[in-house]
Amino acid sequence: MHISENKARALRGELYHAFTPELVAERRRCGRACVKYNKAGEDDTMTRRRQVELWKDIVGDTRPLPPRKEGSTEDEDEELLGSEPWVEAPFRADFGTNVRLGEGVFINFNCTIIDTCLVSIGSRTLLAPNVSLYSGTHPLDPDLRNGTNGPESGKPITIEEDVWVGGNVTVCPGVTIGRGSVVGAGSVVTKVSLTMFYLLQV
Repeated sequence: MHISENKARALRGELYHAFTPELVAERRRCGRACVKYNKAGEDDTMTRRRQVELWKDIVGDTRPLPPRKEGSTEDEDEELLGSEPWVEAPFRADFGTNVRLGEGVFINFNCTIIDTCLVSIGSRTLLAPNVSLYSGTHPLDPDLRNGTNGPESGKPITIEEDVWVGGNVTVCPGVTIGRGSVVGAGSVVTKVSLTMFYLLQV
């Protein structure tokens, strides 16, 4: 699949322009997928399988789900999908296609992910409500920043396995949160790389 040089710069964390037709279209696609996912979450009849399918639409995951066994109940089918991440609505992302979730990840409601660069969340990690992961950033020089006409950039965010992120936490670009860590509610994680069992409250 061809990737434009502008998009390649974004993925590498270099300065790029966000308001090109290509990237605007990608964000609109993700926005529509998020709206569909969030509205479906209000439907009492939505199955776990449908929830997972709609999530895969957001992140652009085309791998097929295991087929439902003939004659299985909803509970039995849900058990078949037990390793799939669980994301509560409402959820919002910028592109969606730069989000990677491991097995058994749980994301509570009102999560926002700005996935300019790769945002990776390891298996069995738990995110409380109102967590924001911002991999995108802007130049500090206002002349270079220049509103929608100026460039942007980003850095990847990595949250490793078995992490618990408390409510209302903000994670900034370039942060790695180490395996087994606990991030206290209300924290702003900036340039810190956490290791196992650290509690951060900034």
